[in-house]
Amino acid sequence: MTRRTRLPIGTWIRLIVLSTGCFAVLLPVAWMVLTSLKAPDQVFVTPPLWIFTPQWHNYVEVFQLVPFQRYILNTATIVGFVVLGTLLSCSFSAYGFARLRAPGRNAIFLALMATLMLPTTVTLVPTYIVFNHLGWLNTFKPLILPAFFGSAFFIFLFRQFFLGIPRELEEAARIDGAGYLRIWWTIFLPLSWPVIATVTVFTFIGTYNDFFGPVIYLSDESKYTIAVALSYFSGSPRIGPQMHLTMAATTIAALPSILIFLLAQRYFIRGIAVSGVNK
Repeated sequence: MTRRTRLPIGTWIRLIVLSTGCFAVLLPVAWMVLTSLKAPDQVFVTPPLWIFTPQWHNYVEVFQLVPFQRYILNTATIVGFVVLGTLLSCSFSAYGFARLRAPGRNAIFLALMATLMLPTTVTLVPTYIVFNHLGWLNTFKPLILPAFFGSAFFIFLFRQFFLGIPRELEEAARIDGAGYLRIWWTIFLPLSWPVIATVTVFTFIGTYNDFFGPVIYLSDESKYTIAVALSYFSGSPRIGPQMHLTMAATTIAALPSILIFLLAQRYFIRGIAVSGVNK
């Protein structure tokens, strides 16, 4: 017979604390999913119903009440271009800060990092005025094009990761006649999958959940994103507050964020750990 090993008291305490935390985090998610499958008269029943007949047609009704598929397409378009622009601009800028020797490089990088302390509300009005003069209101341009000019935080992550790449690889490429652009594209980017996954997850979730930007710059209902569309089910006079449909739409909206995090989880954690080590 094998003798069972007893876990220390400290391990049991940690397990209890972690289990309690997981329960507290997952309980609202479970309530959201269950509510999305309830009938309207079952949503606010006290005590809550945990066993009932699922109303799967709630998810079909979401697409019937509003053009949800159009909102999904709009969101996918904006998120796709923003992720692409952020990866290209931030990685290229970070390569310059990490590898190129230029006068004032550190001062420029310090000024760039200082912009992280600027609240979004400070630049909101000037940015809106600029986009208005350019005639970009009620288009996707104000939501997409700024991503192609870099982000201070993501430039910092890429720079920290690039500093850990051996210089011998870059020097060997230069001997073969490769220029800065080719070195960045063929050497640095293929080696940067952890930080690319990290930036992709952050950018995807931030853009996907953005409610403020689409509300300010978009006025045509057909151009709204999923984040804006969710407000229809909670306060729209045309539809009225319908909690079961709100939770069904929210469940649909939450799936892409959960999926992309699960797919990139390993690289995401590694990218955060590695990017903060190098100086």
